[in-house]
Amino acid sequence: MRRDVPRRVLLGLASVLALTALITLAAADDSDLSNVDLCNGKNSPSLDRQIDGCTALLKSAENPTALAIVYNNRGNAYTSKEQYDLAIKDYDEAIKANPNYARAFNNRGVAYQKKGDYDHAIQDLTAAITVDPNYANAFANRAETYRKKGDYASALKDFDEAIRLQPAMSVLLNERCWAHAVIGDLPAALADCNGAIQTTPNDAASFDSRGLTYLKMKQWDSAIADYNTALRIEPKLPTALYGRGLAKLKKGDLTGGNADIAAAKTAEPDIAGEFSHYGLE
Repeated sequence: MRRDVPRRVLLGLASVLALTALITLAAADDSDLSNVDLCNGKNSPSLDRQIDGCTALLKSAENPTALAIVYNNRGNAYTSKEQYDLAIKDYDEAIKANPNYARAFNNRGVAYQKKGDYDHAIQDLTAAITVDPNYANAFANRAETYRKKGDYASALKDFDEAIRLQPAMSVLLNERCWAHAVIGDLPAALADCNGAIQTTPNDAASFDSRGLTYLKMKQWDSAIADYNTALRIEPKLPTALYGRGLAKLKKGDLTGGNADIAAAKTAEPDIAGEFSHYGLE
């Protein structure tokens, strides 16, 4: 568990592109090819340089498919800069150029979700799935959006489908573990977390999620052990600190428990309310 976990799913925005063949130029010069590389994010340029590369290409891109890709990629860069309104405008243009561009619908849905506009996010992610019914990331992103809305039943259905399509994506197992734990289906949660940890044993989030599961199972020692592992990997993870604090308090370690909870509240002031929502106080 952790609020930032699905970001690995949500930020999976980069398109795998082949723009060079789509830019309709009489003869592509070196600067055009350089801008293609920048817009594609080749060699991890700065976000501003990627934006500049895409902007330059818009002057020469005439093919609608090329235009859609360029706008989508520039939108991705704006999303990574947390400039969501600019990103949405670019995704609008990408969809206008190619109304069947599932990736642009997915990415616009991500931008809306980041803005907290969950209804528009679900609408766009559903559109992406309608265009491409095998789009695992769109299912995962819609699941995360349902999770944020508190609709755990719908989230679990979408996580099931995303995992069916991408069974090796451990982050999805972790997220499904977390959703199962929140609604109280603890055996299912434990199975998913075990699978996630087996696949990615150095991921703090999966140990954090299993810690939550053990916490709800009232297995205090197991919860503390998993939270310890999560905190060795990510020492300031607020949910792990708070969960470990609760488990320590349950074992009678008032000093250690209160210290962990104080550290968690310093990093994330509303964390007590979050755990209360999970039925843990």
